[in-house]
Amino acid sequence: MPSPPLLARAGDSVLAIIDVQERLAAAMPPIARAAVFANARILLAAAARLGIPVLATEQYPKGLGSTAAELAEMLPADTPRIEKTCFSSAGAAGFSAALAASGRAQVILAGMEAHVCVLQTALELRAARPEVFVVADACCSRNPQNHSNAIERMRAAGVVVANTESVLFEWLRDAKHEHFRAISALLR
Repeated sequence: MPSPPLLARAGDSVLAIIDVQERLAAAMPPIARAAVFANARILLAAAARLGIPVLATEQYPKGLGSTAAELAEMLPADTPRIEKTCFSSAGAAGFSAALAASGRAQVILAGMEAHVCVLQTALELRAARPEVFVVADACCSRNPQNHSNAIERMRAAGVVVANTESVLFEWLRDAKHEHFRAISALLR
């Protein structure tokens, strides 16, 4: 019997925003940066409406700045903002504890840079848990080839590669969902 498809489930998801920081964002190609900001904002808005917990990490904030203001303003007040120097968020003090405290089985990843911090986080999480998703259109790298390579590596390692719209509709599951209209409006 084939295993069921691995879909994002709102009641089991945690959204992790990885290192979307002022100075790091400034180094990204403008089109890629704009896509990450737009899609991360959509994911954050949907997570807020659906009660999905959010985590945010900041790679060496002394040097790279804090979470970009346009995303920071959307983080729920109780969002753990985890400072780190290790590239994998999974190795950061507080990240694993925050995941465990959430009681959620799925981790949905978005952020910068896809081939460094997002990749290492995804691979380390995947080694410890079966349900890790990366939202490809909510991640970027300075070099588009590095982004593509990271997505290929994550997929090969069993990380579910998704996109913003797929995650939202998987969270909703049905057009009869009470938040369908509000969340589908985020995509216009």
